[in-house]
Amino acid sequence: MLNLKEIDKTWTLFLDRDGVINKEKPEDYIYNYDEFIFYEGVTSALKIATEKFGRLLVATNQRGVGRGLMTEDDLEIIHRKMLRDIQLAGGKIEKIYYCISLDNESHCRKPNTGMAEAAKADFPDIDFSKSVMIGNNISDMEFGRNAGMYTIFLTTTHPDHAGSRASIDLVFDSLDSFAKALH
Repeated sequence: MLNLKEIDKTWTLFLDRDGVINKEKPEDYIYNYDEFIFYEGVTSALKIATEKFGRLLVATNQRGVGRGLMTEDDLEIIHRKMLRDIQLAGGKIEKIYYCISLDNESHCRKPNTGMAEAAKADFPDIDFSKSVMIGNNISDMEFGRNAGMYTIFLTTTHPDHAGSRASIDLVFDSLDSFAKALH
């Protein structure tokens, strides 16, 4: 069982993006930063998480690029501006991993562990048994579990999925609520 009081700088926090950091567009994608809206309290929550965890990383499926609805350059611009605004608020996400594949069997696509493996290759000190994945979809929870991480489900977009699933360790209503529980 995950004990939030045990988390220190030896731990890594993985975060999904849409539905966790920013509001999702129902049945659509975020195409530019004008459409990117942080959930209330997220930037201050990421500041708290940055103070508590050794490293923050994002792992996000981004099919909009794979479908040709936007380019990787468009995605990079969104991420660059997101990281800037998080840093201005005192938080720090070290790297963003994303998968543009349309193939659900793709190794990089959650719930498969390709993005976790890429993070471990970039940061060999990551210990998945001291890592937490926060997401708003069951595929996020399965990704975390498949990689050997603890999982936290946010009820921001699919509250009905928070039931008794073996792949969920803790449930919060927002990233802000999670950050407050870290104290």
